[in-house]
Amino acid sequence: MRQELLSLPKTLAEDVAKNLVMVAKLLDEDPEQAYGYSRVALRLASRVAAVREAAGFAAYAVGKYSEALAEFRAARRMTGSVELWPVMADCERGLGRPEKAMAMAGEPEVQKLDRAGQVEMRLVAAGARRDMGQAEAAVVTLQSPELASSAVHPWTARLRYAYADALLAVGREDEARDWFARALEADQGGTTDASDRLAELDGVEFTDVLEESDEVAEGDEPDDAGAESEERSEKG
Repeated sequence: MRQELLSLPKTLAEDVAKNLVMVAKLLDEDPEQAYGYSRVALRLASRVAAVREAAGFAAYAVGKYSEALAEFRAARRMTGSVELWPVMADCERGLGRPEKAMAMAGEPEVQKLDRAGQVEMRLVAAGARRDMGQAEAAVVTLQSPELASSAVHPWTARLRYAYADALLAVGREDEARDWFARALEADQGGTTDASDRLAELDGVEFTDVLEESDEVAEGDEPDDAGAESEERSEKG
């Protein structure tokens, strides 16, 4: 990104960089604000591929899939890279075109992706299968050497989670529970809600202790008021 910004005048490059930093910082916690910063960066330097890519991810995060797809396509034209191919396919899903996403999963670009990119493409393809009502096919789509491997990679938890969810969708609950547990084992960063899904399958219900305490305290008030009223009555 720094290399790309070197093509801009120094002051402009610094302004663009500041906005891109804010996009990265806020993308998960406040995507709407991140989107706003991305639009500023885009106005300042629309001919920089990194800016178009950041704008694409910001639009994607707030569900503006058509806009995101346009930005990703622009970034790809500028760089010639295929790394955005899976998220471009997912934008097609977001636009209600799962068939297009499936077609992209069969394009030669997929073979040029690194291992992480190919896993991501598999996840998108499985989602597209489910969008089209092909739940069993989604299960098969996710079956791969990466899923069978015991090694843990950044994408392992999400892959296992998606497989568990696909199994559950076709009624294979026992297998789904096993894969949710495997997803939880690999989920060191808390990227999934595998623990909640496991609890749900086991019939475990969580109670918010603070809320319960508040309810008890509120329930005590009428009793106290009643006691004070009774005490006043006896004195009278």
